[in-house]
Amino acid sequence: MTDNPLEAALAKLTGIQRDAVAWGDGAMLVLAGPGSGKTQVLTCRIARLLDGARDKSFRVLALTFTNKAADEMKERVANFVPGLEERANIGTFHSFCGQVLRQHGIHLGIKPDFAVYSQDSDRKAVLEDALKSRGVDAQAVRYLGLIDRMKTMLIEPKDAPSRLIQTTDAQAIVRTYEAYEDELRRLNVLDFNSLIFEAHRLFAKFPTIAARYRRSYPYWLLDEFQDTNDAQYRLIRAMAGQDFKNVFAVADDDQIIYQWNGASFRQIQRFRADFVPQLIQLPTNYRCPPAIVAAANRLVAYNVQRTEAKKPLVAGKTDLKLPEHEHIQLRTFDSDDIEAEEIAKEIAVGGKGQWDQTTVLARTRALLERMQRALQAQQVPAVIAQRRDDFLSAEVRWLVACLVQTVRPLDRRNMAVLIDAFNRFAEIQVAVDQVLSDAEASGAAYLKVWAETAKREIGDSSPRSKLIDAAGRLESASAKKASDEILAQFASEAAGNNPDPDLAEDLAAWREISNDIGKHFGRNITLDEFLQQLQLRSKEPSPQPKTVTLMTVHGAKGREFDFVYLIGLAEDILPSFQSRQKGDGSPEMEEERRNCFVAITRAKESLILSRANSYRGWTKHPSRFLVEMGLVQSQPDA
Repeated sequence: MTDNPLEAALAKLTGIQRDAVAWGDGAMLVLAGPGSGKTQVLTCRIARLLDGARDKSFRVLALTFTNKAADEMKERVANFVPGLEERANIGTFHSFCGQVLRQHGIHLGIKPDFAVYSQDSDRKAVLEDALKSRGVDAQAVRYLGLIDRMKTMLIEPKDAPSRLIQTTDAQAIVRTYEAYEDELRRLNVLDFNSLIFEAHRLFAKFPTIAARYRRSYPYWLLDEFQDTNDAQYRLIRAMAGQDFKNVFAVADDDQIIYQWNGASFRQIQRFRADFVPQLIQLPTNYRCPPAIVAAANRLVAYNVQRTEAKKPLVAGKTDLKLPEHEHIQLRTFDSDDIEAEEIAKEIAVGGKGQWDQTTVLARTRALLERMQRALQAQQVPAVIAQRRDDFLSAEVRWLVACLVQTVRPLDRRNMAVLIDAFNRFAEIQVAVDQVLSDAEASGAAYLKVWAETAKREIGDSSPRSKLIDAAGRLESASAKKASDEILAQFASEAAGNNPDPDLAEDLAAWREISNDIGKHFGRNITLDEFLQQLQLRSKEPSPQPKTVTLMTVHGAKGREFDFVYLIGLAEDILPSFQSRQKGDGSPEMEEERRNCFVAITRAKESLILSRANSYRGWTKHPSRFLVEMGLVQSQPDA
């Protein structure tokens, strides 16, 4: 035994995992199936690179797709090589692009304190204002979705006309796109898609900046590479230039389930053509019992878009806790209502000790909502996991708006959010237009004029008066102390006689997010950096203990549970009606098959598959995937 955490971790790796970790210079593509230990390989490689170069100053760049994955990787690296983790820049593509633009965006006219708008309502409001100021028909706001698609294709407004030749209203779309971008620039705001769009533009326009990143980060690691879209791949290519090859990509072409966001098998093919990587596969699944691994292999073998040299998964789990016949089971019910009721009863019987290690997966949210009601009827706590881009409570939305106003004191839109949120929970009526006009007439700050107006409305004796005073101190050096005072008062209210569940959830989420950002970026992070990171993170708190988690198949990616229920395995549901319309050999059907593959490989102990003979009164045949997994002998003619 060794006391060195990194040496201990390396000793536990298999030979092929160790080969991947020890890879030197040059490109490598690691095909890592579900449960194959790819996160351990990534983090051991990062730690080994840093540990072997303690006398050097270079940094390692690792990009992934979720903050949760990035935080977990950072924590493991810190455990392996304490004190060296600061030399590892581990984050999401969007977070990294935010860092790049804070440091170098001024070359594109982007100031470092830019705000990030991730919510559709904010972006729509920006476009509406842009159209209004230019006297353009407000109906043009309908082009926002098309603008998003052009950004994900890295099409600038000046290039849009040539890409819209076949579009009847091309001129109107281009004018709308230009107006939207001009308004974002005027406000010093980036929307979510702008982060990658502008970072790519920066590297393409200023190759010396890209070269600086290659010198600072001589080793790159890309997690979940199969999820990259065209814009993300082109970002990597622009940053790499012509000769840089030290890119270590981990991917699984059997888990490409984000085609709607541009993910494609083509990205893996492009990487192999552009970087000519060494190919290595981690085929052993240490998560799932052998029966599940066998079913997964049979299922995904029906897909064509796969790496030719890829081997089937190998079952490597040895600590089996349940008898073999319980590893994978199929339930059939008469209707969707009965399916939900019976599955809920089964979970209830399992007992509280299993609930937080139990998940119910489905292709659609509608099925999950029915399942949640059935579980609640059995007195089983259940939450539907989903990304939440904003806080639920007016109180925490107000606090965020106050913090934003301290770094963006002239932001009229944010001031309106601040006033509206305080009006809601303080039950007063302060007019937004009046505050803005009074401030502009007197030359005073918006926040100061609002505070004076609000205090007159509620009086000095009101507990809310202390909140207003604390908000006024956010602009000073004691901003952290002032925000803690506000949070403490909200926490007291959340624990009072009439607790607000939304406020309690938001406070829990705030604590989690603040701690995660603090761990990841250090306690010296500036307020504008904190706010940018806050905008990029989901505001959903972790589920309470002894709670069943319900998730869509897409939301379950990267997760694992002891007990997995996959419901709705019927034609037109999984696979979806749309994929059936496209045909059995279509890319859409292959993605549905991968959805099912991802879902069943979340299970560590037991997988329960279920289907009903009818959904919403319509007869449905068993899913073809049950046949392909070998669990149903044949499928009736549809």
